[in-house]
Amino acid sequence: MATNQGLLYDPRYQTFEDWASLLCEQYASQQLSIPTSGTDWKAWGAGLLAIDIFTNEAAPNPYQYDDWQDWAAALLAAMNP
Repeated sequence: MATNQGLLYDPRYQTFEDWASLLCEQYASQQLSIPTSGTDWKAWGAGLLAIDIFTNEAAPNPYQYDDWQDWAAALLAAMNP
């Protein structure tokens, strides 16, 4: 289990842009791109896989999901055991 990691936000009742913006704020030192309405959520999510804390916790590949909230829920489960 990783130490000093922040808990991820629950994606329910949020838009992708709102949820991902919270992650951008939480992981500001990683300089994630702030999503807009035109952001491809799968490509944005794949960018998280380049960050050690997500890789170390076996973050799920967003390209294996059809819905961003399903992927975000799986990410939440991987990061917040």
